Amino acid sequence: MRRLIPVGLLLLLTACSPNGCSGTDTTPQTGGTAVGDTVAPDPEVTPEPEPEPEPPLPEPVSWPHEAGGGLVPGSGSGAADPTLWAPGIRFPIEAAPAYANSQVYGYGGFAAPGPGGQCDTRNYSYPWRDNFCETRSWTNGFCPTGKGHQGQDIRPATCEKKVHWVVAAEAGQITSIGSYTVTVLGESGRIYRYLHMDMAGVHALFPTLASRTVTRGQHLGRVSNDFGGSATTIHMHFEIKAPVTEGGPTTVTFVPTYSSLVDSYGRLLNDSA
Repeated sequence: MRRLIPVGLLLLLTACSPNGCSGTDTTPQTGGTAVGDTVAPDPEVTPEPEPEPEPPLPEPVSWPHEAGGGLVPGSGSGAADPTLWAPGIRFPIEAAPAYANSQVYGYGGFAAPGPGGQCDTRNYSYPWRDNFCETRSWTNGFCPTGKGHQGQDIRPATCEKKVHWVVAAEAGQITSIGSYTVTVLGESGRIYRYLHMDMAGVHALFPTLASRTVTRGQHLGRVSNDFGGSATTIHMHFEIKAPVTEGGPTTVTFVPTYSSLVDSYGRLLNDSA
């Protein structure tokens, strides 16, 4: 006698795999990790090195120098004018050190402060001191008295004649070579005068008019004590004449040199002359 199999049971039997109806799929899988397999570690990432820190900027080189207009006491009334009348010029002596100070009121000068010759070590030391407007009889509109020294005296590194080079403050044309003065008209329109160089050496460097175009920093001569037959100390007197307009027509006149020399010497000491 046959028995009828319930429909639900028949469906269950037909849905099972040949291995049974456990409900777990035991068919091997591909692309995965089987039990017991070794998992390769992720590759180690090397961190980027830290950038090297920037080295600190060197401290700018300075030197002791008095403020503009601060003349030797008793030597006159200075021009306390901070104007940079000749920005960017080359310091007019080729190499440091150099000493801006008074010749007349320094040791060995006409009005020296005490015993000592022109080569006294106190003349060849800092601080610098302005001597534009120092007492003289020459007309100078920037001086409180209307008269005074028209430039700045500068001693070279050592008390030796015909050793230390004087150089052009800017490019231009030598317009005059006198008995103790060389005049240069700069491309800026300013006029520079250099006094007391070895004039025989100057003439040897510039024997013709065609040779008298100069570049910034070019040798002009060597520091000496030439003064047209008169005596002076070993130094270079430096002047600047610039166009000035003050309540009237523009005139080219002597202007305070000290601030421009401080600026240019600072650049020389810091290798950016």
